[in-house]
Amino acid sequence: MPDFSTDGFDFDGWMHLAKTDPEKFEEKRAEAIESIISSAPESSQRRLRGLQWRIDMERKRCKTPLESCVRIYDMLIDYVYSEKGLLNCINQLTGRPCHNISIPEKPRSRTNQAKILPLKRQAAR
Repeated sequence: MPDFSTDGFDFDGWMHLAKTDPEKFEEKRAEAIESIISSAPESSQRRLRGLQWRIDMERKRCKTPLESCVRIYDMLIDYVYSEKGLLNCINQLTGRPCHNISIPEKPRSRTNQAKILPLKRQAAR
């Protein structure tokens, strides 16, 4: 049985559970997340639950796990690098801008990468 505690992470156990019993996986995932949020300082728990709600809603909107990962990655990049992001807040508090930090590019949408080929009509027989 995989280790579902917050002290250890058994990737293979979680992967096996996700493949063999997706409902149980989601139940255990929710329990592990709640355990971690509950162990945070009380003053942070509301914000963490709100962030987890946003993540869960993004996951529900997506058709594939890969799309879900990309959307959550985009959220993280915005949270850290946007105008009101974590780095700018740190810069304002410390008064020292972080000049040598590069902003990662967001993955391009697959719809922009396709080449559309014109189809030629065949002559009537």
